[in-house]
Amino acid sequence: MDTQERLIPLATRVLTNILTPLGYQFTIEVSAHEDGPQLMITSPDARFLIGEDGDRLDDLQYLVNRIVQTEWEDAPRVRIDCDHYRARTEAKLLRRARAKAERVLETGKPLMMERLNAYQRRLVHNELAKMPGIATESEASESRFKRITISRVE
Repeated sequence: MDTQERLIPLATRVLTNILTPLGYQFTIEVSAHEDGPQLMITSPDARFLIGEDGDRLDDLQYLVNRIVQTEWEDAPRVRIDCDHYRARTEAKLLRRARAKAERVLETGKPLMMERLNAYQRRLVHNELAKMPGIATESEASESRFKRITISRVE
């Protein structure tokens, strides 16, 4: 049995076991994402599952992955999304980052992004690495949320 054949049913069962007793109506679709498998929840209660700024969705993803890891210690992480919330917010984040980078190229003055978690910072660093003349650097801090400085390189 390969990793996907084992991981997907396990993660789907865990997610279903969390949501069903809470009374949510939902469907789960499995898809591939660049970071691995993704479980996409579709629900008329999506706003409750997503929470404010995706905080409940993050919590749900954390819970599913922790429970999966209790049954399978080296399990790959599963991404949980609801009504394409993560895809929309990531696209907005990357648009903001590209817009700031364009301003940096025009003015030559460095700009900072808002505080971002590690995953968001990785997205921004990877996206802006594609832009010639732009450099990015995360601030040195022990904080979970850090700012990225976008600057021009000659």
